[in-house]
Amino acid sequence: MSIRVTSPPGVEPLSIAEARDHLRYEDDDCDEEILGLIEAARQKIEEWEWRAHVTQTIQLTIDAFPCDVIWVPRPRLQRVTSPIVYVDGDGATQTLAADQYQVDTRSEPGRIRPAYGLAWPATRDQFAAVTITYVAGYGDDAGDVPQRTKQAIKLMLGHLWRNREAVGAGRLAEVPLTIDALLCPCHDERVLAFVK
Repeated sequence: MSIRVTSPPGVEPLSIAEARDHLRYEDDDCDEEILGLIEAARQKIEEWEWRAHVTQTIQLTIDAFPCDVIWVPRPRLQRVTSPIVYVDGDGATQTLAADQYQVDTRSEPGRIRPAYGLAWPATRDQFAAVTITYVAGYGDDAGDVPQRTKQAIKLMLGHLWRNREAVGAGRLAEVPLTIDALLCPCHDERVLAFVK
């Protein structure tokens, strides 16, 4: 399984003003660096939670269709954006029309399964034989992101700001345990299965 963000979020969960306020840094001379750290902090927290925060397009590739349900990583699944593409037994690329499968956006993570009475088609025995492109995230705006997640991003931002090198003053700069405390309760066994 492989996932790749093909269209990143249009906005970050934190504004530059929120970031400066959290860092207690009033000048705008480091805004470019702070913006980069906001993006890095958001990406790290998304990896940690195994979730998409602000709306983004993701491409999932798997080696073959499963027996039944495809659990879609990086919830919250908003929609599958194009027909599912797969490589058939002859090595030809095929598309699976939207009426050939069902999409469950209510569950987290989201699910895809064959339409009633149908089964997934056979694929060629190769890597990345199936490609699914979908949109995920809490919503289009920073305000759609849960406060707990935004707080974790702020903590990661502060950590990155204070520890710009891997080692400081003869000690390793560990990620604050408060981030772990904020994020770990949200893990679900099905989500954790994706990272094993």
